[in-house]
Amino acid sequence: MQINNQKSSFAPERIPITNTPPAMPYRRLPNTDAARVRALEIVTRQQPLPGTTDCPYTPELKQKIELFLPRFKTAILNSDAAREKQNHNSRVHAEHTRKAKLYISHFLQVLNLAITRGELKPAVRTYYGIDENDPRLPSLATEQDLLQWGEKTIRGEQERLRAGGTPIYSPSIALVRVNHENFKQSHFSQKQFQQNAARYCAEVARVRHYADQLVLDLWNQIEAHHEHIENELQRREACQQYGIAYVFRKTELKRIQQQQRLDQLSPRLPF
Repeated sequence: MQINNQKSSFAPERIPITNTPPAMPYRRLPNTDAARVRALEIVTRQQPLPGTTDCPYTPELKQKIELFLPRFKTAILNSDAAREKQNHNSRVHAEHTRKAKLYISHFLQVLNLAITRGELKPAVRTYYGIDENDPRLPSLATEQDLLQWGEKTIRGEQERLRAGGTPIYSPSIALVRVNHENFKQSHFSQKQFQQNAARYCAEVARVRHYADQLVLDLWNQIEAHHEHIENELQRREACQQYGIAYVFRKTELKRIQQQQRLDQLSPRLPF
């Protein structure tokens, strides 16, 4: 059976071994945080695994891992929680952004239509920070555009009304203000969630390197502990009981399959 390394939760680490048969597997060190935790949690066993008489790793290493694991798990949980909050707020923020853009653009379109019908003079555009001879809508492509033009639109309408102008409806400036305030609040909340997620992610990345060192040290000690087992298959199976992951290269798998087919085709002699 061929193993797809791309979908594996482990990264290959070739271990050079001398005087070994051609079909030797190599170790796959963890490359996800969940896999790192599983690899390190082996030391939480209170008793040796079945069939063993002693512990294949030193008490010093066991103590290091037991002290490190809670901190590592907490960092992962905090990072996942911060990312989940960010993702949840992103969906809310996207809706607030959509509605703010809709109300601001519609309000300015109604303003231009009133000018086209002759109900308002082109000079009223200057209240909103727009050239009086420019009928184009301002760009609302970015969130900064929405923040800027929302403020200009609300302030401009207030100034126009104070100068004696009649209110614009469908939408009214009150609806524009409500949706712009909702967008502004979610915008700054999203920035805060992004900063929190980045901070917790950086904390996980900072301790991840130490987790990799502990896993490597742990696996090296386990393999060294089982070096006395002469049979390669039995030695590998004994190490796998402690979480070490092995994988065969594609060429080695083909050689094994070819040898199995040859063995099946070879005649069995009675002596």
